[in-house]
Amino acid sequence: MSAVFDLRNSKVQTLSLTDEGCRMLDQTRLPETVDYLLVKTASEMARAISDMIVRGAPAIGIAGAYGVVLSVRETLKTKPDLATLKQQVKADAEMLRGTRPTAVNLAWALDQLIALINQADSTEALLQEVTQKARQIHEEDLAACIRMGNYGAELVPKGAGIITHCNAGGLATAGYGTALGVIRSAFAKDGTIRVYADETRPRLQGARLTTWELLQDNIPVTLITDGMSGLLMKSGKVDLVVTGADRIAANGDSANKIGTYNLAIVARAHNIPFYIAAPLSSIDLSIKTGDDIPIEERDPDEIAKIGSEQICPKGTQFYNPAFDVTPAEYIAGIITEKGIARPPYNESLKKLFG
Repeated sequence: MSAVFDLRNSKVQTLSLTDEGCRMLDQTRLPETVDYLLVKTASEMARAISDMIVRGAPAIGIAGAYGVVLSVRETLKTKPDLATLKQQVKADAEMLRGTRPTAVNLAWALDQLIALINQADSTEALLQEVTQKARQIHEEDLAACIRMGNYGAELVPKGAGIITHCNAGGLATAGYGTALGVIRSAFAKDGTIRVYADETRPRLQGARLTTWELLQDNIPVTLITDGMSGLLMKSGKVDLVVTGADRIAANGDSANKIGTYNLAIVARAHNIPFYIAAPLSSIDLSIKTGDDIPIEERDPDEIAKIGSEQICPKGTQFYNPAFDVTPAEYIAGIITEKGIARPPYNESLKKLFG
């Protein structure tokens, strides 16, 4: 069994802040090509987030924070006064906020940086403080995912079969993962667990990213199409499901990649526990239920094409929501860095925040 893989300690890193800019792994080119982009401005970061060069709620939050740092750096080149600097950087922060509306981690990170911007009393202090806070958000996410993984591993029976959906791993976080963090920690204790990855149409993050990431860690993984989970569960090969989440309402309703809701329903039909793994930064207590979570809709070409190949006739109409919401009643537990919340979530989630 290999040591537990961590993208922060690997030659492959999701994103990192350098003196030149933010060095970012282009996830749209995986698994065929491992390629890095150097993002130098806030507008470039906004495009990288919108185009899913970086994706996954925690990683988007980190990217947004680094986007603010890049905004400060770029604006300082014009030698502005403090008021002008603050105005420009806050405008760039709002631009970044609008790139992906469902994942609450982005707004959570930006709000922390805007608070620092409002309090700064010099241009030098502003750059130093936002840089320090952005790096702190990055480091704290890694620590949170490791703790989350260790809590979640306690839920995994020996030799268990696990289904996961989309990619909630090191590529979606600071380097360890939420749902894949649980799998990593479980595999470190028990090398006999079996992992099944949904392909995750339409962008195939499970097929392209989750399989690639787990194989980097020497964790065996079996790829299945999104429609195969019912048969797999009926055959007795699955003991639990664990996915990530982009936003969790106060009542436990959880938004995640489209297809997660279907998976939860099938798990309930087969009496298989369905778990969410997500940091506290993904929990939005200001939203009462999942009905209030904004759902991003994306380019129809994502479902009209696979790669560059058109798979349906011209004139076809499209509906392409990027996320769905799994009702709390289907969720056996929400795994966080502070422990596992259980129903009723209106009470247990609030307690996690102390």
